Amino acid sequence: MRKNIFILFICLAINLFASNRHLYNKLKLKDKMSYSVFNHAMTGLEKIMWDDLRYLVIIDYTKPSNQPRFSVIDLNNEKLLYYTYVTHGKNSGKLYARKFSNAPNSFQSSLGFYVSDPIPYNGEFGISLRLVGLDESFNSNAKVRNIVIHGADYASKTYADKMGFLGRTLGCPAIPTELADKVVHLLAGKTIVFVAGNDDRYLQESIFLK
Repeated sequence: MRKNIFILFICLAINLFASNRHLYNKLKLKDKMSYSVFNHAMTGLEKIMWDDLRYLVIIDYTKPSNQPRFSVIDLNNEKLLYYTYVTHGKNSGKLYARKFSNAPNSFQSSLGFYVSDPIPYNGEFGISLRLVGLDESFNSNAKVRNIVIHGADYASKTYADKMGFLGRTLGCPAIPTELADKVVHLLAGKTIVFVAGNDDRYLQESIFLK
């Protein structure tokens, strides 16, 4: 009996790997993010398993801020809708995000899986979308910290080309101002956001990657 269960588990794992690799290739992500980052996002998504999920956002903080690292994937139609710039927290690093925290007032980015709030709002930076952390101890304070997706002039290619890196936030993932309205309204609701980074502790301890 145990042997049969083990064989079934191995078969499911192989099928999932093949499916994820197929989608990675179909979305033509090879030059946009590593397969490892994409596979981690899909692994967690499989464990969340909400029937009405439509969009997956992958924020790839393994890359420097002067490169696009914010991807919006339409899961139903298997299409990459947006691939653009995104900031990280000012205490996470300058060009690269190297430090991550769930602590209030850390002004660092937080890793892991989030779900988007269903209702956008107008805040200090215009149209904004709250994120609710799902990864206990890694981003569970997102609501308290007011971690939101919003637009910012310092999140643009123009800024990155001039300065060599994007401006930074108090922990929010800010995107180019001209995309904020469309992206925020698109993602409002049950969108899953996965924030990836070079952090061994997260890879070892996240409940979504085990």
